Amino acid sequence: MRKTLPALALLAPLLAPGPVAAEDTARVGHVNTAITNLGLTRSHQVVVERFGDPEVPNVQCYVSQARTGGLSGMVGLAEDPARFSLHCIATGPVAIDERVRRGERGEQIWEASTSLFFKETRVHRFVDESSRTLVYLAWSTRLIDGSPENAVAAVPYASGAPGR
Repeated sequence: MRKTLPALALLAPLLAPGPVAAEDTARVGHVNTAITNLGLTRSHQVVVERFGDPEVPNVQCYVSQARTGGLSGMVGLAEDPARFSLHCIATGPVAIDERVRRGERGEQIWEASTSLFFKETRVHRFVDESSRTLVYLAWSTRLIDGSPENAVAAVPYASGAPGR
C-alpha cells in the first residue's frame, strides 16, 4: 500500500484538467486561399475553429489560422504560418469561481500544433478583476523578430460564482 501512494502522487498532475487540446476543438469552416498542385492536393486554407473555456461555462472562443496545403500539408509535414485571429464571446451568463487562476501569468486553456516539431498556437486566460473581464491571449511559440505573433479577446463576467 505504501508503494502505491507515491505512484498515485506522481500521476495526479497528469489527471488534473489541462488545456483544451486541438482534438476538443470543433472545426467551423474554411476558405481556400490558393490551389496547390492543380487541385490534386489540399489547398492552402484559412480554417475557423471553436473551443470552449474548460473552466468558465458559457464562453466560446473562435480562432482562425492559416493552414499550409500541398503534399507536405496533406501528410502533416508542413509548418503552418504563425498568423491567426482570436475572438471570444459569451453564449450565456458568465460567472467565475475561485478555480479560475488569477495572476499575471494567467492559465493556458488551449493549444494546437502548427508544425511537426515544437511550434504551437496557445491561448491563455487572464482575469482582469478591476474591470470584471476575462482576457484571452493567443500566441505562437515561434519567435519572429524577437516577438511572437499574438492576438487578444475579452469577455466581461458577472461577480460571484456560477449559480449565485
